[in-house]
Amino acid sequence: MLSPARAARLAPLLDRFQRGFDAASRLAADPVEFPRRYADPGDAEVAGLLAACLAYGRADVFKPRLEGVLAAAGGSPAAFAERLARAPDASPLAGFRYRFNRAEDVAALLAAAGWLRLRHGSLGARFAELFREAAARVPGEAWPIRSALARLARELREAPPARALLARRGSRGFRFLCPDPAGAGASKRWALYLRWMVRGPDGVDLGLWRGVPPAALVVPLDTHVARVARCLGLTDRRSLGWRTAEEVTRALRLLDPDDPVRFDFALCHLGMSGRCPARRDPARCAACPLAAACRGAGRGGGVPARRAAAAGSGGRRAKGPAGRGRGEAPGGRRRQRGGGPR
Repeated sequence: MLSPARAARLAPLLDRFQRGFDAASRLAADPVEFPRRYADPGDAEVAGLLAACLAYGRADVFKPRLEGVLAAAGGSPAAFAERLARAPDASPLAGFRYRFNRAEDVAALLAAAGWLRLRHGSLGARFAELFREAAARVPGEAWPIRSALARLARELREAPPARALLARRGSRGFRFLCPDPAGAGASKRWALYLRWMVRGPDGVDLGLWRGVPPAALVVPLDTHVARVARCLGLTDRRSLGWRTAEEVTRALRLLDPDDPVRFDFALCHLGMSGRCPARRDPARCAACPLAAACRGAGRGGGVPARRAAAAGSGGRRAKGPAGRGRGEAPGGRRRQRGGGPR
C-alpha cells in the first residue's frame, strides 16, 4: 500500500507525467476512439458499451469486427439498438464472428441497451439511478460503483429482447460479452467503459454521465497498469483481480481524491508502447519519465524478468483473450489496446 510520505513525493511527478502525456497520439491504439466518433451522447454511450464489451483479445482483430457492427448500425448506434429492442432480429449482423461471440450475442447486447434506453431515457440515466441506490443502501460503502455495475449487467443480461435473441443459441457467449462485475475479476472492461462515460471531457474520456462522480471510479486494471503500478509502489499484489484494482485505486486517490483514474490512460499506454518494458532494459528505463519514482529503475529495469513473465502469463489482458494492449509486437509492430475477460 502506498504510504502518505511516498504519495507526497510521487504526486507532483505523476501529475506532470499525466498532464504532459501526448494522449492524442495514442487514441488510435485505444478502443475509446469508437465512442469518440459520435457527437450525440446516446450514440456515444451505445458505441462505447459495444466497444468496451468487445475489447478483449488483440485490438487489430476485434476492431475490424467492431467497425462492421457499427457500419450495420448506420449513422446512429442508439437508434439501431432501440430498433432491435422493439423487434429483436440478429440478421443485420449475420456473419459476425469474433472468438467467443456470434451475431446473436452482439445483437442481444445492443437490444438490451436499447431496451434500457427506451425505459429510462439513456444508459447513463439508469446507471446514475443504480449508483445512487447502491450508495444509499450501504452508507459508507467503499465501492458502490461495483454494486451498481452488477445490477446494470444483470438488467442487460435479463432484458426480454436479449433473451429472445438468445433463445436458440443460449446465453454463454452473451455472458462472456456482458460479464458479471460481482465476480472475482477486476471487471476491467466495465471499469474502462465507466471511465470513458464519467470522466472528462478531456481529449480522451467523454464525460457524458454527470450523475456519477469521477471520485467513485475504479482503475481499469490490466497487465500494463498493474506492472507500472508495482514499479511505482502503488501495489505489491501479483494477482489481477478486483482487490488489486481497489488497492491501486486507493493509492491513486492519495494523489487525486477527486479524479483518481485520470492517470489510467497515460500509465496504460506507457506500458503498451514499450516505454515501460516488461523486462529490464537499462536504456529504456533510463529514459522513462517516471524513472525517479520507479522501484526497479535503480537495478536497471522496471521489474525483474522472472516477475514480468509471471505477470504476463497471469494477466487480465495477456491470458486467454489478451490484454487491452500488449506493447510492441515482435519486429516493432505496435499492438493496440484491447481488453481481458472481465
